[in-house]
Amino acid sequence: MSIPRHNYDPRRVCINPFPNITLGKHRRTIGIYLAGGLFALANWTFLDAAILSAHAHAPYNEPERPPPVHVTFVDWLPGLFSLIGMLIINLIDKDRVQGHEDFGDARAVWRARLFLFIGFSFMAGGLAGSVTVLVLKYILQHYAEQYTYYGYANVSQNVALMLSAIVLWVSQSVSTEYEYTLSI
Repeated sequence: MSIPRHNYDPRRVCINPFPNITLGKHRRTIGIYLAGGLFALANWTFLDAAILSAHAHAPYNEPERPPPVHVTFVDWLPGLFSLIGMLIINLIDKDRVQGHEDFGDARAVWRARLFLFIGFSFMAGGLAGSVTVLVLKYILQHYAEQYTYYGYANVSQNVALMLSAIVLWVSQSVSTEYEYTLSI
């Protein structure tokens, strides 16, 4: 049996600690810009697939055939659900979720946590919907790779929206050096 290391803490879940990354005084700003970049990348990826779908045609050396599949409203729904979930999550006051009782209403914490759950449910439903659309509409029909890209773009949009919401939530929860807590 080995002897535990000197920095061993029995309350930890992982044996190897996570790296301690310090981004300095600009960590909140970096997080907000990273979340915005992920949001833009998510929507750009799906809009690229929608535009490719609208302008899809047969190759030039083959006879004119209509494309077998297009991006329709069903493809847009998962992204809309994830976007609604992201908005719900980021509109919640973080202090209410943490349980600070400075707001006067004891049920405010419960309602904030309920709305947070609803927001994450919308995002999880959007991700599940995009995977379902990918499998049922594009993979099981054995379309060419240029058409399955529409489904992969849908899934990547929802994953990037979820990551954007999480990064924005964490970066907004970090206090800056310009915030002061005044208590009497």
